[in-house]
Amino acid sequence: MATIDRVGGLALVGLALSVVWEAHKLPFGTLGNPGPGFTPTLLAVALAVFGILIVAVGGQSPPLGTLTWTEGKHAAAILGASAFAALTLERLGYRLTMLLVLVFLLGLVERKRPLTVALLALFLSLGSFYLFSNLLRVPLPRGPLGL
Repeated sequence: MATIDRVGGLALVGLALSVVWEAHKLPFGTLGNPGPGFTPTLLAVALAVFGILIVAVGGQSPPLGTLTWTEGKHAAAILGASAFAALTLERLGYRLTMLLVLVFLLGLVERKRPLTVALLALFLSLGSFYLFSNLLRVPLPRGPLGL
C-alpha cells in the first residue's frame, strides 16, 4: 500500500541514486586520501539506507491521498525569501540581504514583536558576517555601499 512515508522513502532513495550517479564522475580516492567524489557518495549511501528504512517501517503512516499541508503558506514564504536572497546577495551585499530576509521571516511570517525582530535580525546578520568574513576568512559579498 502506498503510504506517505513509503513514497517519501522512495523519493530519498531516488535522490541518493542520482547523487551517486553524478558523484561517480569524480575521483573517489581512498579512505586515507579521499577524492572529491568520496563525501557525496558516502552521504548518498547513508541517505539511501535511511530511505530504505523509511520504506520498510512506513506502513503505519496515512495513505498517500490523505496528505493535507497546513504549512503551505510558510513554505512559500521561505522559498520566496530564499529566492530573494539568491537574486540580491551580490547586489545588496550579505549583511543587508540577510537583514531584509530575517525581518521578513521573523516580522511578517512569524509575527514576532518588533523589538525582538530588530535585535535578532541585526545580531544574526552582523554576527554571521563577522564570523564568516573575519574569523573564518570566507569572502562574502559587500554590496555597492560596502555593506
